[in-house]
Amino acid sequence: MLREAAGQFDRPALLFSGGKDSAVLLHVATRAFGGAPLPFPLLHVDTGHNFAEVLAFRDRRVEQTGARLVVAHVEDTIAAGRVTDVARGRSRNALQSRTLLDAIEANTFDALIGGARRDEEKARAKERIFSLRDAFGGWDPHRQRPELWRLYNGAHQPGENVRVFPLSNWTELDVWRYIARERIELPALYYAHERDVVERDGMLLAITEWSSDSDRAAARRRRVRYRTVGDAISTGAVPSDATDADAVLAEVTLAEQSERGATRADDRTSDAAMEDRKREGYF
Repeated sequence: MLREAAGQFDRPALLFSGGKDSAVLLHVATRAFGGAPLPFPLLHVDTGHNFAEVLAFRDRRVEQTGARLVVAHVEDTIAAGRVTDVARGRSRNALQSRTLLDAIEANTFDALIGGARRDEEKARAKERIFSLRDAFGGWDPHRQRPELWRLYNGAHQPGENVRVFPLSNWTELDVWRYIARERIELPALYYAHERDVVERDGMLLAITEWSSDSDRAAARRRRVRYRTVGDAISTGAVPSDATDADAVLAEVTLAEQSERGATRADDRTSDAAMEDRKREGYF
């Protein structure tokens, strides 16, 4: 799938945030091209609300692979008046779509390769592996192509782009099995560690520089890990003692909710939250 993307598109890019799925995707890409330099750059849409460990890991992997990193900042989009900032302590995830679309236009990317999986969220379960987006970045389920016999159609009109999801049919368990087998490095927060968190709506949210005084007062020190990593404000941790990939595998085997359903507050705003963002151009 990665080779198809490199062959069919003129200016693809691989989305790399430093999270576990993008770390796995980057590892697969280095293998897909036999250790040669990657034929596309990496793209990170930065909300400005990041875990420091994830940014450090991102920069380290970029240096190790020799890839070119393009960073598109939501704060720049806000400063340009393209979007309105959210209130302090609120997630900027919904603002990423505009920043992403601006980055596509500025760099003339015609395809973005991402680590989204169908098991994460019901709107993502509808995705094709080669997912066509219109000139405004929007996703229309009626325009998606059949993908029989692993044949992928990247044809698109000028101004349109395609999102490519090679890990679509992987599950969270598959991802962790691959991490364990390949000994893939991840940010340390994916494993059990001590952290100050506050419980809200059944999620353990980290105390960060953007936390309110009331959250700081209610915080408790807990031993946790992260199943998924996004905007630091809206990504919840889970209680855990798993300090390596094998121990995480044992926990994931028993999990009853997907990682996004269990730990991403921005997906809980409505039943159609993810689908609405996809129509606006989201990843």
